[in-house]
Amino acid sequence: MMKRIGTLFRGFLSLFISGIEKSNPAALIEAEKENLRKQIARFNDNLATHAGFVERLMRQVKNLEAKEKELTARIAANIKAGNRSLAGQMALELQTVKTQLEENRQQLEDTDTTYKKLLKTRDVAVSEAQAKIEKLKRMISETEMMEAQAELQEMAKGMVSEIGGSGDTLNRVEEYLNERRDKAAGRARVASNTIDTSQVEMKEAEQAALAEQALAEFETAFGLASPSVAQQGTDVSGSTSVKEHGPQ
Repeated sequence: MMKRIGTLFRGFLSLFISGIEKSNPAALIEAEKENLRKQIARFNDNLATHAGFVERLMRQVKNLEAKEKELTARIAANIKAGNRSLAGQMALELQTVKTQLEENRQQLEDTDTTYKKLLKTRDVAVSEAQAKIEKLKRMISETEMMEAQAELQEMAKGMVSEIGGSGDTLNRVEEYLNERRDKAAGRARVASNTIDTSQVEMKEAEQAALAEQALAEFETAFGLASPSVAQQGTDVSGSTSVKEHGPQ
């Protein structure tokens, strides 16, 4: 009985978690990105350890190569000096050094090859994971956009039916606005009919006459009067004649 209850509880918990995951895909992607960063960090730590082993083998190979050269030179010198016994011991040691050198070289080659493969594997895995994450991000954006479009279309469909059902209200609003507009136009017409335009016209004529007089005086003062105007004010002998029109 307890086992069945436990199974049922786990089932409900799984459904609850699945629902949360479906409603929060962006959170899942962020969690996977964080998990990927942790995995890369652990992999890099192990890779660094492996790279250290490669470096140690390279140093051992260099030391053995140097020792091989040294023993070779010493053996040749002892042979020339007639120390064959010492030269023989060095020859045995040289064989051991050569054997170790060959083993270390092989280990170095294998280890370096493994390191390069691991490095390539990491880069490929990271690239694939990043590409998949970016693809999921684009899918989320597209899904959200399509959901928004669907929601807008549903709203538009509902609005069409609602607006169609509210025709009487809109008609009443239009009628109210027409009444207000007509009333405002009537008030403006009444106000325009009560304005005395005669005073305005007299003021305009007076302003025009004053402006023309000021312009004539300016032209006379600066010698800018046209020939026709100058001839009207000057007779043949050069004297100016004044024509009176009525009493001054």
